[in-house]
Amino acid sequence: MMANLSVCVPVRNSGRALATTLRSILDQDIDFEVIVLDNASTDDTRAVAESFQDSRIRVVRNELVLPIGENWNKAVSLSSRRLVKVISTDDLLLPCALDQQVEIMGDNGIAVCSARYRVIDEQGVVERGDLGLPSLLGPRDARTLLRVIVRRGPSELGPVAAAIFRRADFDRVGGFRGDLLLPMDVDLLARLSAFGQFFGLPQVLFAWRSASFARSIDTSGVGTMAEMVRFHHRLGAEYPQLLGRGTILGGDLRLARVAAGRVRGRAVSAAQRLSATAR
Repeated sequence: MMANLSVCVPVRNSGRALATTLRSILDQDIDFEVIVLDNASTDDTRAVAESFQDSRIRVVRNELVLPIGENWNKAVSLSSRRLVKVISTDDLLLPCALDQQVEIMGDNGIAVCSARYRVIDEQGVVERGDLGLPSLLGPRDARTLLRVIVRRGPSELGPVAAAIFRRADFDRVGGFRGDLLLPMDVDLLARLSAFGQFFGLPQVLFAWRSASFARSIDTSGVGTMAEMVRFHHRLGAEYPQLLGRGTILGGDLRLARVAAGRVRGRAVSAAQRLSATAR
C-alpha cells in the first residue's frame, strides 16, 4: 500500500532496544520512510541503526545532546512526508498498525488518529492489554478530547506512538513543548486536535515496553503534580472556548486526590515497617 508517511525514531543510548523497535516498523506492509535521530549516544545506537542497511532508513546523529523536546522536534523536521508518526524505543508496532491508521487519515477532516495499546515486558510477555481510549473511540471533536485529557489524565491516550498526525499541523502548532516533560506527548495531540477531529481506533496496534532499558519519567512527587496542574491551566488559557473553569477545577481535584492517596499509601508503608521493626 502506498502511503505518504514518515516514521520518526528519536533515540539516545538505546542500542539494546532499537533493533526490535526498527524490525517492528520495517515489517509493516506499507510504504514509508524511517528517520532515526541519534541524540549523541555513547553506546552502539548508531551502529545498530545502520546495521539494517535498509533503503527506507535514514540515520542522522546529533554531535551534542539536545533536550528531549528539541530532539523530538528535530526528528520530525527531518521528515519529508505528509503524515508523521513518532516512535521511541519504548514502543513496538503490531502487525498492520500503520495501514489501518493511514486509511483513517485519508479523511482530511481527521487531524489525529490513535489506537489502543498493550504493555509488555522485556521478553515480550503481555503484562496488561487493551489499554487506552476508553471514552475516545471513533470520531471525537476537540472539546471532547481536551475535556477527557484534563478530567481523566494523559493515560487515556497512551504513548505518542499510538498516534499519527499531519506534518503541516505539527508545524502550525510549533511541535512538542518540552518545558512540561510528563504531558509533552498528550499536549501535542491536544493542540493538533484544533485542526480537525480526533479518531480513536478500537484495535490494539502498539505495545509499550515496561522494561529496565525503556525511557521512563518519574510520575511521583510534588514536581509531577505541579507539571500537570500547569498543563491543565495552560490548556485552559489557550482554549477557553473548549475548556471551562469547572473542567480545569475537576482536573486539579483529581490530581489532589491522587496526591492524597500516595501520601496515605506511604504513611501506611512506613507504619508497617515500624511495626515490623518493633517485633
